[in-house]
Amino acid sequence: MRNLRQKFQLFRQTLVGLTLPALMVLFVCASATADEPVAAEKASGPGLSYLSAVILGIVEGATEYLPVSSTGHLLIVQDIMGLSGDGSHSDAADSLAICIQGGAILAVLLLYFGRVRQMFRGILGNDEEGRRLLINLVVAFLPAAVLGLLLRDTIKEYLFGVIPVAAALIAGGLLILLSPHGSAREEVSAGSELKDLQWHQALFIGLMQCVAMWPGFSRSLATILGCRWVGLRLAASVEFSFLLGLVTLSAATAWESLKGGAQMVAEYGIASPLIALVAAFIAAAFSVKFMVHSLGRFGLMPFGYYRILLGIACLIWLTRS
Repeated sequence: MRNLRQKFQLFRQTLVGLTLPALMVLFVCASATADEPVAAEKASGPGLSYLSAVILGIVEGATEYLPVSSTGHLLIVQDIMGLSGDGSHSDAADSLAICIQGGAILAVLLLYFGRVRQMFRGILGNDEEGRRLLINLVVAFLPAAVLGLLLRDTIKEYLFGVIPVAAALIAGGLLILLSPHGSAREEVSAGSELKDLQWHQALFIGLMQCVAMWPGFSRSLATILGCRWVGLRLAASVEFSFLLGLVTLSAATAWESLKGGAQMVAEYGIASPLIALVAAFIAAAFSVKFMVHSLGRFGLMPFGYYRILLGIACLIWLTRS
C-alpha cells in the first residue's frame, strides 16, 4: 500500500510538471479569444509586450529539454498570439523562437558545468574521458549542422505551421507509446555508461537528431531514443541529450542571431527578447531538474500521452478558429 501511494505521488508530480506548458498554451488561447485586438495585430505585425515575452520565455524554457518540442510549443503560442504574421513579421517571430533558446542553453551550461569543464580538460590533454565525450558530441552534432544549412529554408517554408507541428506531436507521442523504452521502468538502470559511447553510436544519435528538424517532433525525444537504441542507460541518455543540445542549440542560436537578429530587434526591440531569454533560463533550470526526476521513475510514457492530447487539441483549435 505504501509503495502504491508513493507511485501515485510521483506520477502526480510528473503530471504537474507537464501541466505548466499546457497551461501556458491554454492561457494564451483564452487571452486570444477574449481580446479582439489580436486579430488586428496578426495582420499589422505586432510588437512584443513584456507579458508576451515572459510567456514565450517560460514556454521555451519549460519545454526545451522535455521530449515535447519547444519549437512546436512556441509556434503554436506565437500563432495564437498573432505574432506569426507574414513576410518579415513571420521571419522575426521565427528568429525570436530560436534566439531565446540562449536562456535554456545557459541553464544547462551552469547545471552541467562539471562536464563542460571535463571536456575543456580533455582538449588540454588532461582528461581522456572528457576528450572522448567532446569528440562524440562533435560527431553527433555534424549531421544536423550539415542538413540544417541545406534544408533550413525548406523546413521554414513547409513545416513551420500549426498543422505540421500537431502532426509531429502526435507522431512522436505514438512513437513513445510503441517504443519498448517508453515505459519500461525496469530498464532505467540497464545499459552502458556515457564513457562507453563509441563514435559510430554518436553518429547514429546525430542522425536521429535530424528527425527533430520537423518542428514538433522534439530534439530531446529524438536524441534520448537514439541514445537508448544504441544501448546507453537512461541517465546517460538524458545527460548526452542535454549536452548535445548545448552544442546544437548554441550553434543554431548564434547562426540565427547573425542572420535574423537585426530584423528581430527591429520588430520587437531589445528589452522584450531579453525578458523572454531570462524567463527561459529560469524555466529551463526547473525543467531540467524535473526531467531527470520524472524520467528515472516513469520513463517517457506520460510525455507520450501529453503530446497526443496537445496535438489533437491544436487540430481542434484550428477547426474552431
